[in-house]
Amino acid sequence: MKLIYLVLDGVADKPEDGPTSLEVAKHPALDKLAKEAKGGLMYTIGRGIAPESDAAVISILGYNPHEEYTGRGPLEAVGAGLSLREGYEVAFRANFATIDPETRRIIDRRCGRNLTSEEAHELAKALDGLDLGVHHGYARVVATVGHRAVVIIGSITHRLSDAVDNTDPAYAKHGYVSVARATFQPFVAKADPLEDTEEARLTAELVNRFTEMAISILKDHPVNHARMREGKPPANAILLRDSGGRLPRLQPIGEKFGRRFGAVAEMPVEIGIARVLKMDVEPVSPPTNDKESDYRIRLEATLKLLARNDVVYVHLKGPDEPGHDGDFKAKVASIEAIDKYYVEPLLAEIENKDVAVLVTADHATPYTRRAHTDDPVPILYYHPLLENDKLSRFTERECARGTLGIFEHGWSMLPMVLELL
Repeated sequence: MKLIYLVLDGVADKPEDGPTSLEVAKHPALDKLAKEAKGGLMYTIGRGIAPESDAAVISILGYNPHEEYTGRGPLEAVGAGLSLREGYEVAFRANFATIDPETRRIIDRRCGRNLTSEEAHELAKALDGLDLGVHHGYARVVATVGHRAVVIIGSITHRLSDAVDNTDPAYAKHGYVSVARATFQPFVAKADPLEDTEEARLTAELVNRFTEMAISILKDHPVNHARMREGKPPANAILLRDSGGRLPRLQPIGEKFGRRFGAVAEMPVEIGIARVLKMDVEPVSPPTNDKESDYRIRLEATLKLLARNDVVYVHLKGPDEPGHDGDFKAKVASIEAIDKYYVEPLLAEIENKDVAVLVTADHATPYTRRAHTDDPVPILYYHPLLENDKLSRFTERECARGTLGIFEHGWSMLPMVLELL
């Protein structure tokens, strides 16, 4: 029996706030699966923790992120094809953002979500290779998808530490795990050392110099002048978070579970995790506005991987961004597109074959909260030889009725599912 493990990024909402996106969306293929599946709920890292995608994905792939995790920055870096000089470089996840240059007040952490990858690459070129002027420090900057980027702060001669705080005030750093803050002051934050070492103090100084130099350079960049002429917010700052100085030393997932794993991943962090875990990665292009084409490409990649692997992990970004934007209609539409263009044809392809299907999310991104929350996410597990729970739909409330119960930590869920294969 093979397994397709489908993760709908941020699909869960907060039922007590009102109707959820899953409840309002029309998703007949997912509902058909629900009627034949077992259901449950899962806290992807634990109660009270609103996780970022990186730690959440590591958790739902069967690893405790509190035991061996080194931050999102290094995973984003390897997903973007970069490497790290351990001890002398620290990697950060970064967002191009819109600020008031005089007060450093953040106007939009993602510069309107309309920064194209082409624009971001031009902006990154202006920052890549910066000489930071002290401690033989430098910056490497690579744009990835849309407003997202990877920044590596390094020193030719001085050892650095990843024990520095975020300059993105929306996320608090707890060890190597960043947690979304429910409220925050919307100003570019100073990077403070998080340990009493010369390496941490030096790294914080380099980060803060980079932040100020980036604001100065981006202010007059031609890309931003063009954006402002078009009435778009300028990408005139870059916010850093999730520092890490090395890749995690995780056991390859195939060795851990004794099965061959493939991955369809759209974004650098998921690609990075798949590479670190030695998964068979089938490349796909970044998401576009043509959802029919996007999901056809992802379905083709899924079927290729299924032919040569036992488990295929598929991570679809769709619902997360409209959740962050508080755009209920867009989140509903994203679920409906996944159902129509990916799930429905997938179920037709695997009908009457020895393939089980697991559907869940990496975290909740309620449109009512516009941020990741600690709410549990729904789980559907279809296995042709297992008795179903007589669920009517794939929603948070329906899955709560299922016999799988509540998983207190995501890392306990996949081992259980694999035992049932």
